[in-house]
Amino acid sequence: MQLQTQTRPKVISVSVLEDRIDAATAIQFKERMREVTKDGPARVVLDLARVQFLDSSGLGAIVAVKKLLGPDRALELSGLTPTVEKVFRLTRMDSVFTIHPSLEVAVSHAASA
Repeated sequence: MQLQTQTRPKVISVSVLEDRIDAATAIQFKERMREVTKDGPARVVLDLARVQFLDSSGLGAIVAVKKLLGPDRALELSGLTPTVEKVFRLTRMDSVFTIHPSLEVAVSHAASA
């Protein structure tokens, strides 16, 4: 699972460089997220702009990462494609996560917070 990270003063952004997070990649995704977010700012923005497909295993992996970060760190999402956004809306996970329209908006929000 290819991820690209960028650490800023108040936030770390993690961009998924794959087109899907599914049963075949969910465990690897969780492990990579654990590695890249181990230390860092309290806010983590997961950029899903390249992800075209997300199944229940992928959704479960994202929720697991949120739990892994613990109560003192926030996992926010950005750049959801229409298909991925629909998964979050149908499962009502859009009410659990803060979702930004783009990584740029999420990062600018962090700078002003």
